[in-house]
Formats: sequence, C-alpha cells, structure tokens
Amino acid sequence: MTPLRQLISLLHLASPALPIGGFSYSQGLETAIDSGCVRDANTAERWIRDNLLHVQSQCEAPLWLLLHRCWKSMDVDGVRAWNDWFHATRETSELRLETEQMGWSLAKLVGQMEWGDKVLREHLVTLSPICLPAAFTAACVALDIDERDGLVAYCFNWAENQVAAAIKAVPIGQVAGQHMLRRMHDVVLAAVDEAIQRAAETPPRLSTFSPMLGLLSSRHETQYSRLFRS
Repeated sequence: MTPLRQLISLLHLASPALPIGGFSYSQGLETAIDSGCVRDANTAERWIRDNLLHVQSQCEAPLWLLLHRCWKSMDVDGVRAWNDWFHATRETSELRLETEQMGWSLAKLVGQMEWGDKVLREHLVTLSPICLPAAFTAACVALDIDERDGLVAYCFNWAENQVAAAIKAVPIGQVAGQHMLRRMHDVVLAAVDEAIQRAAETPPRLSTFSPMLGLLSSRHETQYSRLFRS
C-alpha cells in the first residue's frame, strides 16, 4: 500500500485542479465527434478505451517509466534523450503544443513549489522543450512517488480529461461520464501492465503507430468550431 504521505502528494499532482491546462485539449476527440466517429456515450467510451490500450500503453506510458527511472538515477542525458525522442514523435502541431505547454507549466510549478532537491529542479528547466512526461516524472521523483503508482495516476488523469471533454463536446450527462470513468479503472491498470512489459524489453518496445489519431488531430487545427485548443 502506498504510504499516506506519498498518496497525498500523488493526489495533489494528479488533481484536475493542478494549473497546467490539461482541460484545454481533446487530443483528437473533438474532431472524432465532428466526423461522426464518436456519437454518444458508447462510442466515446470506446474511443477512450482504445486510446489507452492501443496508443498510450504502447508509447507514452512505457516512455514515462523510462523517464522516471532516469530521473531516479539522475541520468540527465537519458532524460534529455527520451524527452527529445518523445517530442519528435508528436505528429501534429496540436500534439506538440499540448505536451510543450503542459510540460512547461508543470516544470514551472515544480520550481515554484520547491519540490525535490535543487539539482533536479535545475536540470528540469534546462530541457527545451520540456515535454509533459519528463516534467511529470520529475515531479514524481521529487515527491518520492513510486513509478507504478505515478503511471497509474498519469493514465487515469488522461482518461479523466478525456471523459470531461466528452461530457462537454458529445455531449453526455455527468452521471454517464462517471459510469464511463469507473469502467476505465481496469483499462488503466491493463494499460500500465502493458507499459511495464514494453519498458522492460531491450531495447524498449515503443510504437507510435496511430494514424487515425494523427489525422484527426491534424484536422482539428482547421475545424470550423472548437471548444478545445489546437
């Protein structure tokens, strides 16, 4: 069981109230709604589930683990290499903007809150751009949060933001959204288990193959009417 002090720190870090702007983005969901791929609660749930199992678990989540381990051992060159690799894999300007803006905001917050030691904070701000996984893992290490606990929170926070976007944009009711989020619990754990297996391989088995997500994210940049940033 996670010690209570670390649990409270994790709840703080994964809170939707954290001022890093996660609520501002839909990651292609808004265009999926506009194109008819997502039409109701069932199709929204399938979109979120498939994204967790076939996108997040195959690249961002295992890379998150690799970054956490690099920060833990203060392998700054490793952090920089994986951060830059992740940035290069963002296929659209929308996806790059999201990870850059949220990563920069979280890195700034780590400094303002004085989380962790000074050396970690100094290395964090040298990353340019700072992608969200690099900033989030640095915060987890600074707050002494275990890698599996931190990744579960990271993936659940992503799912929570997607459900919130679906509630606004599909739209669906609040209760339907909570039912959907509850059913994501096991999906998040499955995604984390898959990420752990991929990160353990030599070399790590990372896949960025998600062509539909890339296409929809690109279309969102010129979509006529939008609630979310691009």
